[in-house]
Amino acid sequence: MVETRAPGALSGALPGLLLAGGAGAVALAVHAAVPALGATLVAVALGLAAAASGRLPQVVRPGLGTASRGVLRVGVALLGLQLVLDDVLALGWPVVAVVVGVVALGITATLAVGRVLGVPPDQALLVACGFSICGAAAVAALDGVRRSRAEDVARVVALVVVCGSVAMLAVPLLGTVLGLPPASTAAWAGASVHEVGQVVVAGGLLGGAALEVAVAVKLGRVLLLAPVLAVVAVRARRTAPGVRRPPLVPAFVVAFVALVALRAAVPLPDGLLASAGAVQAAALATAMFALGCSLDPGALRRTGRPLVLLALAATGVVGLLGLPAAYLVAG
Repeated sequence: MVETRAPGALSGALPGLLLAGGAGAVALAVHAAVPALGATLVAVALGLAAAASGRLPQVVRPGLGTASRGVLRVGVALLGLQLVLDDVLALGWPVVAVVVGVVALGITATLAVGRVLGVPPDQALLVACGFSICGAAAVAALDGVRRSRAEDVARVVALVVVCGSVAMLAVPLLGTVLGLPPASTAAWAGASVHEVGQVVVAGGLLGGAALEVAVAVKLGRVLLLAPVLAVVAVRARRTAPGVRRPPLVPAFVVAFVALVALRAAVPLPDGLLASAGAVQAAALATAMFALGCSLDPGALRRTGRPLVLLALAATGVVGLLGLPAAYLVAG
């Protein structure tokens, strides 16, 4: 069931929504001017800076909370319109199998390493899904089906953005060192770099048709967001204490799947897809700023070594799991 708000609650959220929306617009503008700076990275950095200033008035808090959850879910749902199933399937079943392996084995391995490092299970799950599927969007979407502490979500978002930005530059460089053709390196980037935007930058660095390959492989990982969230939601319902339990399938997950199916079944106008993509990018940038605002700078400095090590390990694991894709795509 979609949560409804009274008119008074919506007006109370307006100042924070306007602030987050304005910051999201700035992040998108910076990204447009400097493509290597992803909008997510800029939005999170702006949010952290706003939090560090200590000058966020209380009046914006309700709206920032709405942005970090409600607006984020709109962005995740609209990701469904970016998925072109034919492009993913055209990669061939071996590459699709690698994509599934990256997500399934990446999550499993990260959770196992998290147990060894002593990272709390909830934090480890956020890292596992964010690093294995689609970065900050997956982290925040997971929070929509399994309520986590805002501080934990913001910490993991910051880590996934930083580690993904490093991978965005490292994979094209390593591909050159290994002597891989651009299309093969692009497949590796799509299978291992965290954020969709970061994959676009990595593919752009490789030039030519490599960008299309990188994005197609990455969207295959994004497609697995829905089943992973459904599994987590089912497990959360079984373990949640009390009477009120998370929904079996959250509304934004249903919307995501419905939009994937719509894109596959009906030829949609380019203008509609472009508009939806713009709204999706704006929603995610807005939500990422709000998440950055929710993190106490002191808490970021106190981010435990085990969580940082887990983030680094997850980046390495996903990178290794994605490497076979490079040898399955013709250069």
